Amino acid sequence: MTSPTTPSAPAGTLPALAPDPATPPRALALEGLTNFRDLGGYPGLQGRPVKWRRLFRSDQLGALTPADQQRLAELGIARAVDFRGMHERAAQPYTLPGVTQYALHVEPMVVQRVQELLQKGSAPTPAETVRLMQDTYRAFVHDNAPRFAELLQLLLASDAPLVFHCTAGKDRTGFAAALILLALGVPRDVVMQDYLLTNALYRPPFLASSSTPREVLEVIWFVREDFLDAALRLIDAEYGGPEPYLERVLGLNAAARAKLAQLYLQPPNG
Repeated sequence: MTSPTTPSAPAGTLPALAPDPATPPRALALEGLTNFRDLGGYPGLQGRPVKWRRLFRSDQLGALTPADQQRLAELGIARAVDFRGMHERAAQPYTLPGVTQYALHVEPMVVQRVQELLQKGSAPTPAETVRLMQDTYRAFVHDNAPRFAELLQLLLASDAPLVFHCTAGKDRTGFAAALILLALGVPRDVVMQDYLLTNALYRPPFLASSSTPREVLEVIWFVREDFLDAALRLIDAEYGGPEPYLERVLGLNAAARAKLAQLYLQPPNG
């Protein structure tokens, strides 16, 4: 059984958190968070790397300590995009001085579905939970597209440092990070490596008293390549790849992609 504190890595090679001593650390240690990291440094269009200290992804920010808040202020974070559902957000609200919050609600479909099954006395198997997770990612592609389109518009409006998050920073946040990186021309295998980093960083809230079987929790609280791949395969099948999906569904045409690259990629000789 996978340990909740030291999960085994899924298939695929995880990139080093700080591959070069001369570059900033990707994962930042904070007291109230375990999955806070920078999207900088990945190779984008024309080999231009994503700028450091502009785009951050995270688990929920409701447990930030004063020291954490000071660290985020030092990073210059001015915007926070919250993908949590309405009840999640109400249960753990937060305020950050000088940070504008944007609530882009995406309800946690898997958690709700598992709870419904448990209430009926029918706990899902791990295999059924995997299918629920894959369905959740497919739903991101269409059902939640307006929220992810709003995120991209926020990125186009300014390059002020921004953090986006959900509760664990792995599913809704993971899909959003994939869209951003793909829009910036980051290769798909690198996008997947960033996605899988959650398994090396996130510490899930396993509860001994939970009525959910541990094997099911381990599916819910970690990421697998086939989760994100379910969404990307759907995008490939229905649109022919990320670029036409970004343009036709999320409103990111060639001019907008060029502006996004200007804002978030290093200059050609930078």
